Amino acid sequence: MKNFIYLLLIFILVSCSIEKYPAIPKGATVVILGDSLSYGTGASEGEDYPNLLAKTTGWQIINAGIPGNTSADGLEQLPRLLTAHRPKLLVVALGGNDFLQRLPSSETTANLKAILEQAKTQGITAVLVAVPELSPLKAAVGSLSDHPLYKKIAEETATPLVKNVFSEVLSDNSLKADQVHPNASGYGVVSGQMFEALKKLGFAG
Repeated sequence: MKNFIYLLLIFILVSCSIEKYPAIPKGATVVILGDSLSYGTGASEGEDYPNLLAKTTGWQIINAGIPGNTSADGLEQLPRLLTAHRPKLLVVALGGNDFLQRLPSSETTANLKAILEQAKTQGITAVLVAVPELSPLKAAVGSLSDHPLYKKIAEETATPLVKNVFSEVLSDNSLKADQVHPNASGYGVVSGQMFEALKKLGFAG
């Protein structure tokens, strides 16, 4: 009985530690700022996770994922996207190409922080999505993990963080089209896990 009460208290404390945000209503505009992982490279048209997530949430999701995009590219494109769409939520999923090009992590960090700050100054809520750290060895053994800069940025900017989604999917060969992109099944898993993470944060119902 004591063990049950102890576990119950831990569950309550963990549940309460997750900050809840205002729900994004169905029909609201959401922009996903990303690269080929958001574009849907590795799957057929319509199988990208933003499209799947839109069907689950009822949101009008603008997929601003462009293959090859770095964090600097996303920062450059952001003002136009925010002006054109005035989203209720901005989902930032960038950094993978920075790692592939071995750009300084300080530059990636500065760019991602600037993106989040721009959204904040315009009263737009932003969510940061972690991307795996570049590691051929971990990829080979199926144990990718998020790059540590995402946790640091999220903490320093008080931004909600979606963790481990891409790391888990890209660690499973059955869910990959190639070494850096999910296949259709993988994007389905990404969409489902993204939805659950956004639901826990309060954004999705």
